[in-house]
Amino acid sequence: MDINAPEFPDKLVWLNGPFISMAKLTGKVVLIDFWTYSCINCQRTLPYLKKWWDKYQKFGFVLIGVHAPEFDFEKDPENVKKALKMYEVDWPVILDNKLEIWNLYANHYWPAKYLLDHNGKIIYSHFGEGNYIETELKIKEALK
Repeated sequence: MDINAPEFPDKLVWLNGPFISMAKLTGKVVLIDFWTYSCINCQRTLPYLKKWWDKYQKFGFVLIGVHAPEFDFEKDPENVKKALKMYEVDWPVILDNKLEIWNLYANHYWPAKYLLDHNGKIIYSHFGEGNYIETELKIKEALK
C-alpha cells in the first residue's frame, strides 16, 4: 500500500484527548479505526482494540478512533460520550460527523482499520470483523 495517511481536519471534535496532527504522530505506529457506536460489528471489535491499546501503547502504539456515524442520533456528541463510557473506550476518538476523514481515506466500511508506520504511511488495512491475529502481527511488526 505505502500511501501517506491524510492529515486530520483540525476543526473536528476530539474526545478522550486533544487534536493530534500527523506530524505529532511521526515516530509512532498508529491504528486508525473507523467505527460507529451502534454498529454491532464495530462493537465486537472493541475488546481487541482495547487489548492492543493496553498492551502496545507503552511501545509507541497509538490508537485513534474515527467515529463516523451512520445514523443521525450517532452524531450527537453526548450520545458518543455515553457510548465511550459504556464500552470503556479511553483512546482518542474523533467525531467525523460529516464523514470528512472517511472521505479522505476513501473508506466504505464499518469497522475499518488502517495501520500507519513510523513515517505516517498506510502499511495495512482491514475491513469488517476478523483478522485479529493478522492485525496484531502487523502492529507488532511495525513496532520493531
